[in-house]
Formats: sequence, C-alpha cells, structure tokens
Amino acid sequence: MAEVFLARRLEEFGFAAHVHSAGLLDDGRPAQGVDVLAAMGFDTSAHRSRRMTAEMVEGADLVLCMAREHLREAVLLSPSAWPRSFTLKEIVRRGEQAGARAAGQPFDEWVAKLHAGRTRAGLLGSSPEDDIADPIGGSRAVYKTSATEIQALTDRLVELAWERN
Repeated sequence: MAEVFLARRLEEFGFAAHVHSAGLLDDGRPAQGVDVLAAMGFDTSAHRSRRMTAEMVEGADLVLCMAREHLREAVLLSPSAWPRSFTLKEIVRRGEQAGARAAGQPFDEWVAKLHAGRTRAGLLGSSPEDDIADPIGGSRAVYKTSATEIQALTDRLVELAWERN
C-alpha cells in the first residue's frame, strides 16, 4: 500500500523516484487488499511480495517501515542504514516537529536532522505511536482503515520532504 501511495504522490509532485516495497514474508505472495486499493484507483493485482534484503536496505536513500519490527530487521540487515530508516509514523511525526525540508536543503541533511536524538533503544517493543497495525487476515474494513491511514501519512511525508516541481 505504502509503495503505491508514495510513488503516486511523488509523481504528482513531479518526481520520478524509485519506490519499492519489501517485508518479512517470503517472496512471491500476491498482494492483499487488492479490491480496497482498486476502489481507490490503484491496480496492485500484479504485485508480489519481496523479502527485504541487505542490498535493498543499503541501496535506499530512505527506508520507511510500517512497524518497529520491520525497522529492527532493516537495521540488523544493514546497520549503516539506521540514520535513514524510520517507521512511516515516526518520520512524519519528527518531520512535523522539526519542520518541513527547506528550499534547497539536501534531502540527506533533512533526514539527518530528523534522526538527531534517536537511540536504538527506541526500536524495542511496539507502539501505536510508531506502528501501523498489520491488516493481514483482517476484513475489508480493516484493509480500508489501514489504506486510509497509510495514504494520509505518505501524503503528509511528501508535503514535508519534497517541493512540487
């Protein structure tokens, strides 16, 4: 869900970013919630899951995770990715507290500003403040709730981090 929402929003802002998703499940699983996303104008019927790898994490300018458990895995796979790895809720919260990226400010500088003061101890446990509930196995209503939350968060992130081209 986050992949399609973020990619579309960045496209609307005029950015041709490479956005891809990966998780902790095996490769090749079909997307869940396809009907919910289709009703929102997104075709994810061909999407298949990909298991997160160290190469994916290392090659990313920004690693966004839906929950702390995913963030912990990303940082274990690539410890050097810690300063640019956040849960989606966390980066939006920190971005709103620190302020939007200034015109001309390098993206990595803004991300470093958001990372300041974080400790790895914050990766422990789970928290509704940082984690988006996983809808897998839930009803259509549960998927709709997750989709609405993720879309709102990706919209807020793009507003904070990118200027329209």
